[in-house]
Amino acid sequence: MSDVAAPAPVSLAAPSAWRRATRSGGLALGLVLVVVLILVAALAKWVAPYDPDAQDVMMVLEGPASAHWFGTDAFGRDVLSRVIWGARISLFVGFVATLAGVVFGTVVGVISGYYGGKIDKAITAATDVLLSFPQLIMGLMLVAVLGPSLRNLILAIAITAIPAFIRVARGSTLAMKERDFVDACRALGYGDLRIMFLHILPNIMDEVVVMASLWLATAIRTESTLAFIGLGVPPPTATWGGIVREGFDNLLDGWWLSVFPSLAILLVMIALNLIGDGLRDATDPRAPQ
Repeated sequence: MSDVAAPAPVSLAAPSAWRRATRSGGLALGLVLVVVLILVAALAKWVAPYDPDAQDVMMVLEGPASAHWFGTDAFGRDVLSRVIWGARISLFVGFVATLAGVVFGTVVGVISGYYGGKIDKAITAATDVLLSFPQLIMGLMLVAVLGPSLRNLILAIAITAIPAFIRVARGSTLAMKERDFVDACRALGYGDLRIMFLHILPNIMDEVVVMASLWLATAIRTESTLAFIGLGVPPPTATWGGIVREGFDNLLDGWWLSVFPSLAILLVMIALNLIGDGLRDATDPRAPQ
């Protein structure tokens, strides 16, 4: 007998789905902005005009000018260079933490939804407990316990992301396992692992990807917030939240210290939300063709 192929009612690869996603141009704009930010961060060594940690006591709190487009901070460091280098940490933490949350949360959610029973009840109860804490509070507690470092920051944000992906994957799996193709797979003698991860998982990935694009913005915002309150990557490493915090004490004397890194955070938030909205339109079967 030939393998039973699981149908994909709504796919990001379908022409009609891409037409819905790109109709407003938001998805394309968001992708362009994110790609540009990633390239700037990856090429920071060549793009940044100065060493982000180089101090110049003769250029303390200088406003935006031709020599320093974003001005300088209280140590005479170039703010533009620090914003560019800070993109590396903020984007890296956001992407890695979200990826970890997607992988672990989706796997656990599929297992929970597929098996049901006591396994599902235990996982659902644990998920509800974690979701009862606000994401920022949960991240703050974890980083405070583990200590501020790049690894602990990623771990804390990933843990806050996992419950959301468990819930999304579980709900989609509960609906998908009732489909006829799953019964056909069982009739052909396929094992549970094959059914879950070769047939059900590909059919729920659209929803997971949309959730990931939206949660990535949350992860970056959480990293910036934790850095702002002193629980991010320790200084002098440049991060967007850390730069905003450094400028907070001199806000009246140097508005540019906090404004420019805040605008960088705002830009990536807008870009990621545009991508999320575009992907959501692509996977919505009720949207006009």
